Amino acid sequence: MFISDSLGVNESGHLTFGNHDTVELAGKYKTPVYIMDEVLIRKNCRNFVTSMNENYGGNGRVIYASKAFSCKAMYKIINEENMGIDVVSGGEIYTALKAGFPMEKAYFHGSNKSYDELVFAVNSGVGRIMVDNLYELELLKQISEELDTVVNVIVRVKPGIEAETHSFIMTGQTDSKFGLDLDTGDAMKAIKTALDAEKISFKGIHCHIGSQIFAVESFMHAAKVMVGIMKDIKDETGYEVEELDIGGGFGIRYAEEHKPAPFNEYMKKVSVVIKEECEKAGLKTPFVIIEPGRSIVAEAGITLYTVGAIKTIPDVRTYVSVDGGMCDNPRYILYQSKYTAIIANKANEKADFLATIAGKCCESGDMIQEHTYIQKPESGDIMAVLSTGAYNYSMSSNYNRNPRPAVVMLNGDEERIVVKAETYEDLIRNDM
Repeated sequence: MFISDSLGVNESGHLTFGNHDTVELAGKYKTPVYIMDEVLIRKNCRNFVTSMNENYGGNGRVIYASKAFSCKAMYKIINEENMGIDVVSGGEIYTALKAGFPMEKAYFHGSNKSYDELVFAVNSGVGRIMVDNLYELELLKQISEELDTVVNVIVRVKPGIEAETHSFIMTGQTDSKFGLDLDTGDAMKAIKTALDAEKISFKGIHCHIGSQIFAVESFMHAAKVMVGIMKDIKDETGYEVEELDIGGGFGIRYAEEHKPAPFNEYMKKVSVVIKEECEKAGLKTPFVIIEPGRSIVAEAGITLYTVGAIKTIPDVRTYVSVDGGMCDNPRYILYQSKYTAIIANKANEKADFLATIAGKCCESGDMIQEHTYIQKPESGDIMAVLSTGAYNYSMSSNYNRNPRPAVVMLNGDEERIVVKAETYEDLIRNDM
């Protein structure tokens, strides 16, 4: 039943998370509420950093894909764990700055960065701009001249790989909105333009093939393709690529049937491919960058709800309604994402009740999970939905004018609010 090292059941039969009674947490902080386990977050960070050092001998960097979950507290944790960050907007840059994050370890991604965002990034000292298109490169040439500063760039290319995952989170295929195409010549044109520009410093290439990927072979194939591109760059320009960013997308456990490979297996097998292919091509091994996000925080988070109405439609389904929904977790309505739910105050009971867990929003598709087995529910029960640490808070909204929940961080015996729950007053704060 349990899919995270942070989970357990205490003598009261209550679900525990990070050794805290989730029923007590729900009573203290009110539902819905996001709960994060800092101990597990840090453990995951250290696993990646240790594996990077073991497999690349210090010639690499782990950067956290902060779109998965970001707030000031999270950026502070990432800095303390000696990692960089992947940011995708001016807002993420601003939050990281306010958290005191050293921006030379920040990598700015995005498929349509605005002029203002690029100026903000350069003025903030962002370490690398990940160039996604030729228009952006022209903007950066202009900005570098206007600000009289050298801008370090990495060019994102499409490796032409279709990873086995949901179509909405595939990013490496030829028709992806992300990156520059090799077949059209746009990728090589961008690289040559960057090399020729006076105040642009071309550092390397980047790819990302998708998210929630379980097949290690997909990453190995991507690494082989990228080294081939490095050789093409050297053959055409004489420049030997210094940095290779192979992205992220490592799968995690949302349910018992999900079986991701250990982090170190990804790292070890991919490092072997990079080193062997570089040796064959007569290239030096580049500085390697990886971008875990979901795999750092997803299993380190749960969401607690209170069960409300229970509505049975004979021979069809039973709706078990909770006091949250697509406003705090839109992933089911977007991707039909798999989740595991537990009645937290009955965690020691058998999960043999077939339920469709419905959200409170005025939307027929607002579901947390359909046709899933949970303990027999009653109104007033506390429900825990597991592995919600990634892309729940960060994708939440005020749909139906629902305030966003608080984020509570657990750390051993300690607990603290790292993001306050919104109030109704917050909902009208910007209204005129």
